[in-house]
Amino acid sequence: MALHDIYMQRCLELAALGAGNVSPNPMVGAVIVHDGKIIGEGYHQRYGQPHAEVNAVKMVTGRYDNYAHLLKQSTLYVSLEPCAHYGKTPPCADLIIKHQIPNVVVGCRDPFPQVDGKGIEKLKAAGIAVTVGVLEKECQWLNRRFFTRVQKQRPYIILKWAQSSKGFFAPADGSQHWITGPESRKLVHQWRAQEDAILVGKNTVLADNPQLNVRYAEGRSPKRVVIDRRLELNRQLNVFDGRVETLIFNEVKTDIDGKNKYIALEDFDRFVPQYILFQLYLQDIQSVIIEGGAHTLNSFIEAGLWDEARIFTGPDTLNNGIKAPVINGFGTGSYNVGADSLNIYLNNL
Repeated sequence: MALHDIYMQRCLELAALGAGNVSPNPMVGAVIVHDGKIIGEGYHQRYGQPHAEVNAVKMVTGRYDNYAHLLKQSTLYVSLEPCAHYGKTPPCADLIIKHQIPNVVVGCRDPFPQVDGKGIEKLKAAGIAVTVGVLEKECQWLNRRFFTRVQKQRPYIILKWAQSSKGFFAPADGSQHWITGPESRKLVHQWRAQEDAILVGKNTVLADNPQLNVRYAEGRSPKRVVIDRRLELNRQLNVFDGRVETLIFNEVKTDIDGKNKYIALEDFDRFVPQYILFQLYLQDIQSVIIEGGAHTLNSFIEAGLWDEARIFTGPDTLNNGIKAPVINGFGTGSYNVGADSLNIYLNNL
């Protein structure tokens, strides 16, 4: 592995530590190298707090009395282009210029319109040598949620379901029926902690009375999104317990009741997935994991509105009932999770 790749890989490892805490910002990691030695590193830890470059420089200034001399002879590696605009924090490009760091290696450009090459241009104009595109695909993949929101004006969409070995999703009456084992359920809770929101339809809430939280994993619970066209769900169900913000899409009313927000759609017969995703986009929700039921999953599949699908197949012998959704996608891997198998697909479109 080339030297640039080694340090950029470390940037990616650091950036991933911010998963679940920085949205709608991207995950970013930074490393400062002097004479072949890492002297500072950092990552964006929480939305609204200092960026990766700031934390890396802070480590250097806190550790070394001669930090000014060291920084003037160092290379800064960063997984995403340094910002050049004032947001919740000052521009990172200005910080790099201030400390006269002579070399900057960037994983990939930032597609956000207020950055998008401007950070690189600012550094070059100050006489800094800038290299762009080191482990570019890996850097883009890490921030696929951020890139999707910026470029497609919608959240990144993950479909998740479990099916029996015969391809069935649930009993014909829609009642609760566990297909997968405890290992898979724990993994799903880890996934939830990484996403901004979790979406289910009315029938899933009726059948399972789910909490839609992360009680089997560490991290914060995502916002809940429920589709309940005629507001038929009982307000005593777990999804309305007020523990996290819950968005209820319906055709009856737009209202706020504590952390429960009712959003009325103008047309519930056409383009429902599109309307919902646009509303989520407006609320800075960068990613959503859709967990059912079959009708809800199929509505997004038929609209072509999904990016990633994570499908568990359990040893369960459910031989009839509601058929599991079917997708056409590019398979990226198959894994064993306890007694279950997990297949992951990406949308080819």
